[in-house]
Amino acid sequence: MRSRGPGGLGLKSVLALAALTLVSTACSEVRFLTQAAKTAGGPAPAQTEIAATELGVYKVGNPYQIDGTWYYPQTDFQYDETGVASWYGPQFHGKATANGAAFDMNRVTAAHRTLPLPSYVRVTNLDNGRSLEVLVNDRGPFAKNRIIDLSRRSAQLLGFENKGTALVRVEVLADRSRRAQAVAQGLSPDSATGSGVAEAAPESAPVVSVASISAPSGSAPSGQASSSGAIQRPVPERQTAAEVIEEARPGEPKVEMLPVAGSPSIFIQAGAFSRYDNAQRSKALLQSVGPVELSQVQTSTSPLFRVRVGPVASVQDADALLAAISNAGFPDARIVVTD
Repeated sequence: MRSRGPGGLGLKSVLALAALTLVSTACSEVRFLTQAAKTAGGPAPAQTEIAATELGVYKVGNPYQIDGTWYYPQTDFQYDETGVASWYGPQFHGKATANGAAFDMNRVTAAHRTLPLPSYVRVTNLDNGRSLEVLVNDRGPFAKNRIIDLSRRSAQLLGFENKGTALVRVEVLADRSRRAQAVAQGLSPDSATGSGVAEAAPESAPVVSVASISAPSGSAPSGQASSSGAIQRPVPERQTAAEVIEEARPGEPKVEMLPVAGSPSIFIQAGAFSRYDNAQRSKALLQSVGPVELSQVQTSTSPLFRVRVGPVASVQDADALLAAISNAGFPDARIVVTD
């Protein structure tokens, strides 16, 4: 279901931080790495032949603010991020999306906060290996702890409709996105590599290396419980490719099974700091909550010192811990998923 807010891992000690204020140069760090369905009454056309009216109009959009958080839409054909996905359905079915298309919860579509509309992305469920090409034609989700909002049918095919959320990797499909954006502008798909679709280089600096600063006491190797009760999540059973493909309907994009490395881990990133002393101070404040990782991330311009708490056992635990840490003086805290 569409996510709008938080659901524990030692929250008492986190709440005790509420009286503390920390002046820092924390900056949010988003990982950018280089690198349809049958409707009632008959089958829908294949998404490779989707009509311009279903793509909606081409739109990047201006920066906008939701609940105090600013979002900056931009053209980024290198987008690649891991995090938590949610899904939306009946309450929005038949309504217009952000670029004028009609939302159909039974088609394979999604909402994203910053990618141009329309775009295509590959979404991979890191729990079961299911992977699907999805049309992005809406804005959302607006809970800060989710990175993409999928239609109900997309969630069904990726295997998390009943669960409500999933740990996913989202990768933009550059060539297919260019073609869709050209069509949405009334141009020929063959013009997609020309001047019809403007390309802007992503602004975020690439991460080239990560070095651990220290190993906190109480932390645990992968697959073991820590002294705080934080654990690595168990690896779920995975279906075979044949079992997944049998679930798809005629005209839908192909569901693939991709290899995923073990079980993904969920952390709360309190911040990424330009000064080591601020990062060390944050680590000390959060030490009683559970295992705290302080690592140096070398960007192309300068190092950042990243502070993360975890791993936590579930998305519900992460939501609750994120809310508490944010309210306790770390407004840029966010959920991160490592695969």
